[in-house]
Amino acid sequence: MKPQERRERIAALVRESTRVTVEELAQLLGTSHETVRRDLALLSERGLVRKVHGGAVHAQTALESSFGDRSMTARNEKVAIGRRAAQLFQPGDSIMIDSGSTTATFAEALGKVGHFSVITNSLLVANELWKAPIRSDIYLLGGRFFGEGHETLGPLAVEEIQRLRVDHAVLTIGAVDPAGRCMDYNAEETYIARAMLASARQTTILADFSKLGRHALFEVCDAKQIHRLVTDRPPPSPLDEALRRAGVEVLVAEAQSRETPWRAAVSA
Repeated sequence: MKPQERRERIAALVRESTRVTVEELAQLLGTSHETVRRDLALLSERGLVRKVHGGAVHAQTALESSFGDRSMTARNEKVAIGRRAAQLFQPGDSIMIDSGSTTATFAEALGKVGHFSVITNSLLVANELWKAPIRSDIYLLGGRFFGEGHETLGPLAVEEIQRLRVDHAVLTIGAVDPAGRCMDYNAEETYIARAMLASARQTTILADFSKLGRHALFEVCDAKQIHRLVTDRPPPSPLDEALRRAGVEVLVAEAQSRETPWRAAVSA
């Protein structure tokens, strides 16, 4: 079977089964696990499947993998993104941070930089900052507890956010579509992100490359509403052009701490 035929077969199997594992694909196609992983990476970049820990799921705009799967996916990239993003803030800044596996790595790195005033709806973010070498002032938002995401959601949390004004919002999202719109899969998480963005002077988006050029169900904001995007690879076209037109600063953090900044040019 030629590589292109094999990849088309993998994409079809994912569509039919909703979720497949690397082990299942290797056995069905009579190929190695390494070959399957490379194929899944390529199909994921093309938006035909979504990689999860140990396999892949159908790339639906209304379906997101579990928090546990997201925490394991692109772990090195998320750590690099968190470290790079933590360098952007000055001790004493007030920062709102939403819930996500990437913002948890950011909180871990932020706790080594200095003392901040942090407001979050994420128990994981709060815990990372609590056990950090330099402990910040941590304010945990109330609301309905959502255990799978280790977060608080709902109108009570949104109302608390709306009463605050901070220097920065740091958000992780489910997708950034080719037009530069930040998207998410969960309506309640979207409301939290929108409220944080509206209450902040500047907004920084954290998103690994697998989320770039993709679609999700709910719009958080358009490109003109964000100031910076921190990711692990330069955005693909046409997203790259959309970010340039909006004047978004893009910072690329390479995994294993080899970090290279790259600034999107503002169009004349």
